[in-house]
Amino acid sequence: MLEDQAQALKSIVKEVLHELLLQERETLTDVIYEVIEDIALAKAIEEGLDDENVSREEIFGLHRVSL
Repeated sequence: MLEDQAQALKSIVKEVLHELLLQERETLTDVIYEVIEDIALAKAIEEGLDDENVSREEIFGLHRVSL
């Protein structure tokens, strides 16, 4: 009997998730993009911690050259 209830619950959860994906596709897409962006930013920060520090003047000097 418990297994029947578990299967019924599993079926309901699958149906709810399917409906959510259909109805809130744009919102879920936005969330996924945000997560990917956050992961990339965290990785860039982590990699930057091992690099040599650069002065503010050097950064703005590069910015002026690119304009």
